[in-house]
Amino acid sequence: MKHNKVGSVMTTEVVRAEYGTPFKEVVRLLGDHHISGLPVVDDDEKVIGVISETDLMVRQAETPDPYEPKKRFRFARLTQEGRKRAAKAKARTAGLLMTEPAVTVHADDSIIEAARTMAQHHIERLPVLDEEHRLVGIVTRRDLLQVFLRPDAEIRKEVVDEVLVRALWLPPRGVDVSVTEGVVTLSGQMERKSETEIAVSMTRQIDGVVAVVDKLTHRLDDSRFQPSEQALHGVADDWLRKL
Repeated sequence: MKHNKVGSVMTTEVVRAEYGTPFKEVVRLLGDHHISGLPVVDDDEKVIGVISETDLMVRQAETPDPYEPKKRFRFARLTQEGRKRAAKAKARTAGLLMTEPAVTVHADDSIIEAARTMAQHHIERLPVLDEEHRLVGIVTRRDLLQVFLRPDAEIRKEVVDEVLVRALWLPPRGVDVSVTEGVVTLSGQMERKSETEIAVSMTRQIDGVVAVVDKLTHRLDDSRFQPSEQALHGVADDWLRKL
């Protein structure tokens, strides 16, 4: 079972900045292209950082107010984060304004991996790199959500082909599979409980599946056996150990 790759949903025309791109040019690029962030690259198209609207807001928020009384001490600047904010307040170029290191993904990473990276770092877009770590695209949350637009018939075919036939060695009609708006319902009787668990778990991992309704039954409850005693066949062995 293969997940869709980031390269299949990314945007290849990437708005980017270089280290020396002026501050106002960065603002213009974001505004003209209606985007909330962009990568910063070096001369070899390697991503060295990213700039977001948050970075621009820090630049503005930390700029001293000429009418505000000067403070003798600014303890916030004694911390590492404070020093970064102070540097961004004076930034005139993309290289001084950017956040580094950049969080990136590769074009051959799965959509699930990209989604997890976004969630972990609380970001909305990721620069996409090729095998030589050069910038080849950009992927956003909206791009990743496109996977849930997969037709129900396509999802059903993958459940039957990859889960039932290839992994569990069952005949195509050994289990009834129906898909409605991305919700997969599995019905029927299987030989062992472990096989029903594998079928449900693998189906959940398929791109575009919103949820799985488990209506499977089994003849033998083999949950009390050790994995080595179950003598599963095919790729189902690995899946059982992950459950």
